[in-house]
Amino acid sequence: MRKQLRLSGSGGQGVITAAIIFAEAAVAEGKEAVQSQSYGPEARGGASKSEVIIDDKPIFHPHVIVPDLVLAMTQKAADKYYKDLNPNGLLVLDEQLVPNVPDFPHVVRIPITKLAIEEVGKPLFANIVALGALVRLTGLVSFDTIKQAVAHRVPPHTVEQNMKALQIGWDAAAKA
Repeated sequence: MRKQLRLSGSGGQGVITAAIIFAEAAVAEGKEAVQSQSYGPEARGGASKSEVIIDDKPIFHPHVIVPDLVLAMTQKAADKYYKDLNPNGLLVLDEQLVPNVPDFPHVVRIPITKLAIEEVGKPLFANIVALGALVRLTGLVSFDTIKQAVAHRVPPHTVEQNMKALQIGWDAAAKA
């Protein structure tokens, strides 16, 4: 059941944190998971990607070879990171920040950052909106487990906003 995920965007958008939370949720459900990351020297604003492999068997190679899902939170990330996506995989885009949709057969467009701003009050929560959507789209972990993983990882004073962001992403994926 091996699934390889690549979450990408620009530094500061929280794709690394989202990938860590996703991997922690998988482990909490008894699955095997590894997470890796890379980002440009600019940190905030530079290219950023984080990869997660989830399997029910041991994982011996910790890097994604052919992703089954790519999340792109910026145009630059979409252009750079979708090219080796499995042809049957899924490309998930932040529809406002990726106006030029790559030529790929399976694309889901969700207004991730717009929802974070309008519904939760800050773009800071876009990564958790995206995480909620990815959990629904992949079915790799349960919604209850991801809620627990988010609650354990985020600052205590932001738990309520993060739970709202997670639900918004979950709901948005149902409509996509």
